[in-house]
Amino acid sequence: MGSIQGSMFEIAVITIVLALIFTFTNGFQDASSLAATFIASRSATPKQGVILIAFVSFLGAILGGSAVAFTLSGLITTDSGTGTIWIMFVAITVAIGWNLITWWFGLPSSSTHALIGGLIGAGVASAGTGGVLWGVGGLAGPAHQLEGVVKILVFFILSIVIGFVGSFMLHKITILLLRNAKRKINNGIMRLNWIAAAVMGFFNGANDTQKQLGIIALVLFAAGQSSSPDLIPVWARIACAVLMSAGIIGGGWRIMHTLGNRLFKIEPIHSFNSQFSSGAAIAISTLAGAPVSSTQVITSSVLGVGAAENVRKVKWSVGKDILIAMLVTIPSTTIAAALIYTVISPFTGV
Repeated sequence: MGSIQGSMFEIAVITIVLALIFTFTNGFQDASSLAATFIASRSATPKQGVILIAFVSFLGAILGGSAVAFTLSGLITTDSGTGTIWIMFVAITVAIGWNLITWWFGLPSSSTHALIGGLIGAGVASAGTGGVLWGVGGLAGPAHQLEGVVKILVFFILSIVIGFVGSFMLHKITILLLRNAKRKINNGIMRLNWIAAAVMGFFNGANDTQKQLGIIALVLFAAGQSSSPDLIPVWARIACAVLMSAGIIGGGWRIMHTLGNRLFKIEPIHSFNSQFSSGAAIAISTLAGAPVSSTQVITSSVLGVGAAENVRKVKWSVGKDILIAMLVTIPSTTIAAALIYTVISPFTGV
């Protein structure tokens, strides 16, 4: 019995380390795109933009609550402690691999949905369809409650709609209000961009790090090191905040180039409208406890602003490539995680 408990503890430690590594790669890929329009609009230098986003993301990770973490920790419903830990291990491993592959090719992908796909695939491989909280019953029940996979998918779609439609409408309004404005008004808009970028970065930090915090809390509970899967250690929150910020500072330049320059030429007002709409979408999702992809939201908001400005100026081919990469994330990582879990299960005893 002691050797089994010791083995579980070792697996738990490795999984937590991987979760922290994933936090870094998440910042390296996803969060850096937050500075794309901010920098491309010349509202800030690359150094200023990345440092600002890293700082406010750190604050968001510390002060942004735990609602998203609770959603993630409740996604897996298996009763097996060892099985739960191995599910987390496989999901994190697959998500890290997906992050690195898409970063290498300069494709804005979704760390969030790579992780969700990994959890679903490993959960189903471990305990069948009953190993995952799908949320269909909650939605069909008297309270019509959003939970589990259904909740994640609803906010996945809703966040993109808010990003695109919100930025489209906002840009149409600002075009009307500023039609007779002088060029020097850009100086004021550039200053507003600092506020918009800070708000968006704060909620990104809150949303992104809570995904890993939910996994760490669940692993500690499954390993018998915590009394509840809802208890998030202070050390874990601080570690995720630091690693997320370090990831933002350490990389993401190729993704910035894709979002900031290849979609269409970014002006200060484009950046403000995009960041305002993106920030609203991420904030709403975070407060609702729904993990979303900041990169997907930003991409949709940039396209919305571009479409409002001039549909013919938008390089839809790039947007199409990004959309395709996003749509294949969950299916690909689900399949990969299910296969990996199935292959290793005879050796792990789960």
